[in-house]
Amino acid sequence: MINFRYHVVSLTAVFLALAIGLVVGTAALNGPVADSLRETVNGLRKDNQQMRQTVNSMQKELDQEEQFAAGMAQLLLPGKLTGRRVLVLTLPSGRDHTEGVVKMLQLAGAHVAGRVDVQDKFINPDSTNNLLELAVTASRPNSVSTNLPGNGHGVETSSALLASVLLDRPQGTPAVTDGDRRTVLQAYTNAGYLTAPDKVAGPAEAVVLVSGQPYVDKDSAKKDDSVVKIVEQFERNGPIVVGGMGSAGGNVVNAVRSDAVLSQSISTVDDANTVQGQLVTALALVERLTEKKAGQYGVGDNASGGLLPKLPQ
Repeated sequence: MINFRYHVVSLTAVFLALAIGLVVGTAALNGPVADSLRETVNGLRKDNQQMRQTVNSMQKELDQEEQFAAGMAQLLLPGKLTGRRVLVLTLPSGRDHTEGVVKMLQLAGAHVAGRVDVQDKFINPDSTNNLLELAVTASRPNSVSTNLPGNGHGVETSSALLASVLLDRPQGTPAVTDGDRRTVLQAYTNAGYLTAPDKVAGPAEAVVLVSGQPYVDKDSAKKDDSVVKIVEQFERNGPIVVGGMGSAGGNVVNAVRSDAVLSQSISTVDDANTVQGQLVTALALVERLTEKKAGQYGVGDNASGGLLPKLPQ
């Protein structure tokens, strides 16, 4: 009769045999396996050191290129935008490189009439109805009255209203008063759609919109489309340059370049997150204002104008 003690002894024997096998196997393979692992680790360590050196070298080259671009800006820009009134409009994705763009505009002599930061709430598809209602109520002051799009798209309608109060009106159209301009901006600011870090001193004659990477969430397609509608509405009221980051699908830069109509009237720069691109953004605005030409510049494959516009005389 097999009892409990028999089972305990049998299991103990099995585990003892496994333990002996592991010890023997490890002892037999310890030399070759350890040597192989050691060689692999040493190889990975060497590859890592080489990659680190490559990254450091590339960073040094980038720093030197940006220093060169900053030096060239001092030679190329001063006086090129003297007296020009420019509105800087920023998207959430472009905040980090907005200051660099502003500095280049100011170096060129531009008067930054104001900076307006568009918030994510403005682009959120859930805000469409509220933006439509706000556009109607905010456009009531006498000097603001304008023909707004009636297609039911909140971003498009509100962008049309904002463009009409932030940019020069066409000749023969009454100008918006400073008080009414402040009223409209305050309405959107109070609702959380905009912020204005710098006081908007008056209407501008041109716009630089600073953007970044496209959206990647579940509503990315709708949000990217809303960004394009912002650009379209401001373009209808004045010259505009879009300073972006990259030109991949979904990016507003790519959207403009892919549109045969928009690309004829809107200039884009796909590396405005770099000093070089910030310099080119200012040069593109010079070209847009003085030569009435639009161009697509940067390092992307679809930058048909090359790295930069023809240098001003």
